[in-house]
Amino acid sequence: MAAADSPSTALRRRDLCSRGIRLAGKMRADVVDLLDTYVEQQGLDASATVAAVEGVPLAAVERWDEQTGTQRLLENLAAYRAFRALLAQMLEEQREQLGEADAGLGRALAAVLLQVSAFAYHLEELLRLESRGVPGEEGDGPPPPPRLSLFEQKLRGLGVLRELAQWAVRSARDLRQLAKPSPATGTAPGLAESP
Repeated sequence: MAAADSPSTALRRRDLCSRGIRLAGKMRADVVDLLDTYVEQQGLDASATVAAVEGVPLAAVERWDEQTGTQRLLENLAAYRAFRALLAQMLEEQREQLGEADAGLGRALAAVLLQVSAFAYHLEELLRLESRGVPGEEGDGPPPPPRLSLFEQKLRGLGVLRELAQWAVRSARDLRQLAKPSPATGTAPGLAESP
């Protein structure tokens, strides 16, 4: 019996998936709250249309149901690593723009950044459990941003937060899928397949 098929590994996987689902739900709730605060503090219209932001991975995927567990984990990990870099950049820009004038928004951004980092680590743990090497971070982050006007920075931030909220939903869905036992083997579906 392979290590991925052992009962203790299956229990550990289910536990990690359950905790990940809770983390994703908490993160989504915090990001939605942050979005409201961000829109208000930045003077933006909540219904503003934002074009796709370079470096922001899209949560929407075609043929989601055809992806293996490993593919789901790797896509999630790449997305959260990119979000970690983008949120750190947003936090820095926020500090430059407002200094300590709006410490509340800065604290909320820092809290979400911490959750994103923790979630990325959680995904790495799942990949290790499945005996998959965790990919290095080089090339995962977004390209260095072009110099943006203040308004463009605000819109980019809005796009980052909106997409992060969507990723939190997708991540919970991916982890629910990974936690389901396969009828034939009792293990999570698709994890034994290579990406």
